[in-house]
Amino acid sequence: MYLAAGFSSLFGYCCEVLHLSEPAAYNRIEAARAARRFPVILRMLGEGSLSLATARLIGSQLTEDNHQELLAAASGKSKRQVEELLVRYFPKPEVPSSVRRLPAPSAPSATTRPASLNPPASASVASHLLAGASPAAVPAQARRPVVSPLAPDRYEIRFTASAHTRQKLRLAQDLLRHAIPTGDAAEVIDRALTALLENLARKKFAVTDRPRAGGGTAPGTRHIAAKVRRAVWLRDGGACAFVSKSGRPCNERAFIEFHHVEPYGVGGEATVENIELRCRAHNAFESDLFYGQACCTERRTLPGKSGLPRATDDRSSPPP
Repeated sequence: MYLAAGFSSLFGYCCEVLHLSEPAAYNRIEAARAARRFPVILRMLGEGSLSLATARLIGSQLTEDNHQELLAAASGKSKRQVEELLVRYFPKPEVPSSVRRLPAPSAPSATTRPASLNPPASASVASHLLAGASPAAVPAQARRPVVSPLAPDRYEIRFTASAHTRQKLRLAQDLLRHAIPTGDAAEVIDRALTALLENLARKKFAVTDRPRAGGGTAPGTRHIAAKVRRAVWLRDGGACAFVSKSGRPCNERAFIEFHHVEPYGVGGEATVENIELRCRAHNAFESDLFYGQACCTERRTLPGKSGLPRATDDRSSPPP
């Protein structure tokens, strides 16, 4: 069909005649090629258990011997889940650590001051040790981070960092030579993230190995005691505890907030039984359900001190 229409490739026909984007055309062509060999893919696409993207990913690995097992395992899974599924069957070699200099960005404008002339207001140990570095801004058009599975417990992670971040990494490698003689960047970053997560858990959820005895939360106060935050975080696993009517849990971990099951505005207390974790979206959603959307929209858009919209923490705020 595409040859008779004057095209040398099906890809060109899909893009110019069917007006598909290049990724959409590629997914459809690869899925069609896989379905020609294994027609069951067409049925799975029709019922939604495979998407075009997952059919394209798994199609190149299908054989007469493994196609039933792989297609059954990929059924209903997302693109990321299928990528992780495939590396269990076909692991890739590990990627060696590397740090490469990117092409220099365009020259800054005359009004832009070098980062070294704008030190932070409060100096730290790290900034003191890095005083000799000459940080450079990350290019505005930096590529998105790449996280690709290589094996069941190995990932390739690539991102663009500033010269200052690179200097911090080198300093951490040097200071950890006694524990990590090779200076392996993956081990250094793992230690740094472990320390960061412990610090964030302590600040946000009062997580500690040696909790102090506290007086608890006074009746009628909005303040949530440390022991309550700690217990709620452990109970809910640090994720949004919202469950839909169909029984689907949210489990989102980003933008987590404390939520009063019985709203504070109608007398709800900050107890372990009445506090749950919610992501920001479901906190606002339940606030809308209880107080009414118009009321909550007005409260969420009240200007703050900076003149910008002020976000409410949860639905426990009383209506204006």
